Amino acid sequence: MALSLPTASDAPIIELDTIDSTNNYAMRLIDADTAQAGLTITAREQTDGKGQRGRVWQDSPGESLLMSIVAVPLHGLDRQFLFNVAATLGIAEVLQKLCENCDIRIKWPNDIIVNDKKAGGVLIENVIRGSHWAYSIIGLGLNVWQEAMPAGLPYATSLRMASGKGYDLKMLVDMLRTQILQHIYYADDTTMMQQYNQYLYRKGQVQRFEEDGQEWEAMINGVTADGQLVVQRTDGTMQRLTHGVVNWQWQ
Repeated sequence: MALSLPTASDAPIIELDTIDSTNNYAMRLIDADTAQAGLTITAREQTDGKGQRGRVWQDSPGESLLMSIVAVPLHGLDRQFLFNVAATLGIAEVLQKLCENCDIRIKWPNDIIVNDKKAGGVLIENVIRGSHWAYSIIGLGLNVWQEAMPAGLPYATSLRMASGKGYDLKMLVDMLRTQILQHIYYADDTTMMQQYNQYLYRKGQVQRFEEDGQEWEAMINGVTADGQLVVQRTDGTMQRLTHGVVNWQWQ
């Protein structure tokens, strides 16, 4: 029987004080066969939060939104990037609604940018059983209440720093979960990609990249449905970039 948004939205929200990571907790529930679509894990603090490519997600207790949503994919493995789109687009839409004067963008492929600084990100982990895509865990980390960032993070920000306002974390969890599940189970893929590209950070602008020790510049054109960044090099040639092969240069 096909899943529906009400079914997924009615799944429990497990609120934890301290955990290694919400994604790890969700994975343990999946391994124990006690997970369901829409099941959401939140925590005040993570002791081993995970970012992309093995990086550590740092947070202070109670200042960040830390959550993971379990989804049961209804499509093939070729749609994996669309789960990233559903999550990042959902975050961007909710934040733009709550902070009308903020410039909310998505930095390829999964960073949330508020007023030209990173406020959060998404980490997707998939469970493949044989050739079947059984589960997807959508992990979200968002800086909310921080009033300052460490000196070593000059390109980081929080919603409080960007807007001067405070935000109720439980309200954010409810709004984000609803929007993300809406995208996963009801949104049209083509429409989602169009909206993702409308939010794309530095689209139409020249950006510096690093690859194998060499830096070069290219204009950002957009992102494809399989997650590649389409850019135009300074010599006019078009190129598709794969995440993890090239590095984004902030300066």
